[in-house]
Amino acid sequence: MNKKSVIFCLVIVLAFSAICLAGSNRRIGTAGAQELRIPVGSRGTALSGSISGDVYGTEAIFYNPAGVAMVPGTEAMFSHLKYFADMDLNFFAITRNIENFGSIGFSAKVLSVGEIEKTTEFNEDGTGEFFNPTMAVLGVTYSRILTDRVSFGVTGYYINETVDEATANGLAFDFGVTYDTKWKELKFGFVMKNFGPEMRFSGPGFERSATGSGQYPDSPEKNFSSESVSFELPSWVEFSAAMDFVNVELNRATLFGTFQSNNFSKDLFRAGAEYSFDEKYFLRAGYTLDSEQEDYLYGFTAGAGLILKMGDVDVTLEYSWTETQFFDNNQYFTGKINF
Repeated sequence: MNKKSVIFCLVIVLAFSAICLAGSNRRIGTAGAQELRIPVGSRGTALSGSISGDVYGTEAIFYNPAGVAMVPGTEAMFSHLKYFADMDLNFFAITRNIENFGSIGFSAKVLSVGEIEKTTEFNEDGTGEFFNPTMAVLGVTYSRILTDRVSFGVTGYYINETVDEATANGLAFDFGVTYDTKWKELKFGFVMKNFGPEMRFSGPGFERSATGSGQYPDSPEKNFSSESVSFELPSWVEFSAAMDFVNVELNRATLFGTFQSNNFSKDLFRAGAEYSFDEKYFLRAGYTLDSEQEDYLYGFTAGAGLILKMGDVDVTLEYSWTETQFFDNNQYFTGKINF
């Protein structure tokens, strides 16, 4: 891959970045499809989401698709989060590195809200019926190492939200680049997430019928329908860096830092640190700083992981814990297998 191609990819990412930076205070809280914001994987969440400069394998699908190409062979991943308010988030992904082509990946994220009792304008206390809102995000990823320093990746998402008899469908795209300076393991990441058209709910849930009343009790029944307002996707841009500050024999320690510019809320600063021994045992911690937004939901994060060697197969088991205000703290459980 020549230098012109690399420069072209960088220009494309920066051009999309300019679109996402068009936020203002009036846009806070106006985005929909909030399941796109929920992170996945125990390594990323233990490091407070600061890893897009040095992320690899299946977990990179969410944080920076350029990192998918960093892992050889085939890798499968499953992650589960018992989210607040009795919601469940499950994530599954599989990636495959193909020689002289790059890496491809497929992912599925499903957020199950749980049972909610149905109410109407005539039954405000409930009808006795229940429904289970579900949000699903299906992704296809392509990633390639362009040079010995630069990697590029893109993910396309199909989004489906179903709430009783109303449904919204949409498309979103992530673009990412990683750059390895080859100096003290200093790496940079550039990511643009959730770029796509607006979404809108539709379906039988917006249809109503009315009959005569008052002075016109015998009026014929009339059917009418309403239309929902469209909503934007919660897009953002990240600029990340990672560097080893200890790399002695079997011991390695890495610092991570990320600036995240959002189109729907105040900007965030994320930081994390990871210690590994023999590239098999890991301890992690992180923190997210939001200096302008009071009562930010998340705080300190921590986690651990280990890699079990079974012949030509690597099995990774990971856990992370996230401090959460107002609700129970989040806990992620993740398993990976690489062969």
